[in-house]
Amino acid sequence: MSLFDLPSHPDVPVKGESEGYPVRRIFCVGRNYAAHAAELGNEVPEAPFYFTKMPAHLVLSGAELPYPPGTANYHHEMEFVIAIGAPVFRCTPEEGLSAVYGYAAGLDMTRRDLQNEAKDQRRPWDLSKDFEGAAVIGEITKAAEFGPVSDQKIVLTVDGETRQDATLAELIHSVPDVIAHLSGYYHLEPGDLIYTGTPAGVSAVEAGAVLEGSVEGLAPVRLTLGAAE
Repeated sequence: MSLFDLPSHPDVPVKGESEGYPVRRIFCVGRNYAAHAAELGNEVPEAPFYFTKMPAHLVLSGAELPYPPGTANYHHEMEFVIAIGAPVFRCTPEEGLSAVYGYAAGLDMTRRDLQNEAKDQRRPWDLSKDFEGAAVIGEITKAAEFGPVSDQKIVLTVDGETRQDATLAELIHSVPDVIAHLSGYYHLEPGDLIYTGTPAGVSAVEAGAVLEGSVEGLAPVRLTLGAAE
């Protein structure tokens, strides 16, 4: 028996299924589009690198959240998300691709001012990346239905204005390569999500903004920002 009950985080809806996808862990790939790395003045990494978000901070598409505390420079990052569906450890890219359950559109929300301060002081990014509502996700489409990852468009609009517009062909590290690389450090399991990085065009959003993201072939992701608490 526990001292108290913890709130459960939501299962992600799956297209065509009555049961949702339970989330175990959330991994995020940094600087996986060259143009995005350039716009923030960063070098393109030779190998993927990662940060994490807690499943407790995941919210489903359609959420309305308050503008977060502690920031005056809150950024959107539109992402293509991998949902793992089979155990893999130290796998090949081919084995990694076979372990994909499905894909989703997602948002990696970022307190950019806190991230820049952390970088300047050579400190971890946690305050900027891992907080309530920092990961948003749309409905998962199974991998077989989505088909091969190629040049599908990935787009984000804010209040109807296009901010990010790219294709999945611009990913530096591909889906199978990311899974293979990450599996060298973790035993990946069903329930693990991998946010694969954001294209160029990240920018600040204000209270009242409506963010709508899409990846061709997937359900959209939507977030509305309310007033700060």
